[in-house]
Parts: sequence; structure tokens; C-alpha cells
Amino acid sequence: MRLSIRRGTTLLLCVFGLYIAGNALYKVFMCQSRLARSRKVSVLVKGSNQTRFHYSHLSPMVFVGGVPRSGTTLMRAMLDAHPLIRCGEETRVIPRLLGLRQGWKRHGEERRSLEEEGVTQETLDAATIAFLLEIIARHGEPAPMLCNKDPFTLKSSSYLSDIFPNSKFILMLRDGRASVHSMISRRVTIGGFDISSYRDCLTKWSHAIEAMLFQCTLVGPNRCLTVRYESLVLQPRTTMVKVLQFLGVPWHEGVLHHELAIGQPGGVSLSRIERSTDQVIKPVNLEALTRWVGHIPADVLEDMENIAPMLSRLGYDPSANPPDYGQPDPEVINNTEKVLRGDFKLPANLKRPSHESISEASRMRG
Repeated sequence: MRLSIRRGTTLLLCVFGLYIAGNALYKVFMCQSRLARSRKVSVLVKGSNQTRFHYSHLSPMVFVGGVPRSGTTLMRAMLDAHPLIRCGEETRVIPRLLGLRQGWKRHGEERRSLEEEGVTQETLDAATIAFLLEIIARHGEPAPMLCNKDPFTLKSSSYLSDIFPNSKFILMLRDGRASVHSMISRRVTIGGFDISSYRDCLTKWSHAIEAMLFQCTLVGPNRCLTVRYESLVLQPRTTMVKVLQFLGVPWHEGVLHHELAIGQPGGVSLSRIERSTDQVIKPVNLEALTRWVGHIPADVLEDMENIAPMLSRLGYDPSANPPDYGQPDPEVINNTEKVLRGDFKLPANLKRPSHESISEASRMRG
């Protein structure tokens, strides 16, 4: 009798456990089904040759980012020179929307208030997907693989990898001293960075690249690739072979000569207000590699390890001015000699706009 009661109790517990597990699986299934339905967004874009491209959240795309002045524009220009990829200029609005979306997700009180009003996380995700897809797809000529280059977008790599499951990410890394000198010398306004202070900008650079690198780690090496600016300009062929293999697209020699594709149909489109334009019109060269040397204040150099700990973590020697970045390819040396002779000039149709329009663009970037 005692044995029968024990068996009966065990049976009831098993049945109850199966019920709980089944109910949980059902809820997960329904949640995934609702999420899948909410993400059914499609954008149709017709190219200049009348070819139709359909894009959805499942379409392959690549996000290029990093701390500003880290070679993101050069990378996207080289990708734009590939006939199967289209990046285009910065949109400026995408990082802002992602910042808002992450805020709605993080702040518990606001999140609860939204959900009480019927605005669920799934609804917000669906709206975010629709917005991003429209902007990216209609930002320029269509191509089999879309690409977005807004530097700070990679602060949201983990979220983007979820809502665009076939996306990949390229995180540009550069010696922070070079990035910061470029910001300050070219007066590139970036939100939160005091461009009158090397100490402040290097501190902010270290925090920003640490956050982006953490996001890249969360996404994983199969979907997020780190690329050093120094490698890109010193050994462009080897670096771009690796990049294109990562993206799963065939090699194209044009990526090594992006300057020839500027302004060409299906080629590289450059913005009049991006501060990198006058550099990107040139072939890959060494002109900016060590320009920062001799410009950083002595007190900042002495305290570099504490100011920017990410330098050491990324493999840059904080006490070397400059570090040994490696040896350039012969073609890069040849390009550099041409650039220094002044063979490459800013095209007339890309002359820098008025001070007012630059200030407005810088404000939006911040």
C-alpha cells in the first residue's frame, strides 16, 4: 500500500512536470511566432538599370563602425568599390534611433510604462527593423549586399545581430593617439568629446572602443571582424582578402583602387560634409599613419597608460612614439609618393561646403 502511494505521488509529479514544461514550450513557441510575424518587413528598391531588389530583416548586410577617425570611411569606400556591395555615406540617424531603442529597453520604469500602454518590446523591435531597413535600403543604389557605415552603430552590435540575423560587423581599430589627433587637428565635433583636450578625448576614446569591442565579443568571431586601420593602409591586399572572405563575397581587384570608382555609376559616393572626403579621394597611402607624433602634450604622453588603457589591450605600445606598425606594401609606397607630389586633388564637385553646413553636420553627429 505504502509503495502504491509512493508510485502514485511520483506519477502525479511527473504529469505535473510535463504540464509545466509543455506550457513553457508553448509560450516560447507563441512568443517566437509573434516575433517572426512582427519582423515580416520587406522593402522593394529598383536600381537605375531597372533591376528590382527585395530586402528584409533576413537579407545579408554589413555594419561598419568604430570610434570616429579610425578608418571607417576608408573601409566603406573600399567596400563600395565592390560591385556586389553598397555602403554609401553616413546616415547619422541610425545611431540615434538605436540609442533611443536601447534606452527604452534598459530603463525598467519606462519599459513597464510602455508595455502597460500596449507598446511591447516586439512592437518596438518591428518598428526599429522597418525604420532601419527603409533607411539602409533606400540610402543609395541597391546591391546584393547592403552596408551601413555610421561609426557609433557598433555600440549596438549585439542588438543588431538579433534583429538582422544574417548581418555581419566590421569594427575598425586604430591607435587612439592617431584617432584623437585627427579629431582635434581637423576639429571634428563628436558628442561628449572635448576636442580642445587630448587627455579628455583619449579617455573617451578608450571607453568607447572598449564598449564596441565588448559588443563585438558578444556577437562572436563568425559575425564580427576587427580590422586595424594600420593593417588596412600598410597591407591593403592581405587585409581586404580577409574582409571579403569574412563577408562571403568573391575577390574583386577594384577594392584596392577605390579612388577610381568615385562618382562612377555603381561606384563610390562621397559626402560633401564628411571630414574624411578629402582623404578618401586619394589611393591608400601612409600620409596619416604617424601624423600624430609630436603633437600630444608631454604630460599626457607620460600618463598615457592610465589615460587610455585600451591602447595596451589592443596591442599598441603606449610609450612608443610612434610604435612600429609594420612594413608597407610596395604599391602603398608608390601611392604615397604620388600623394606627396600632389597628384590627387579634391574634385571641384566635392569642395567643402560652407562653415554653417559643416557645423550642422557635426552637431548631428554628436
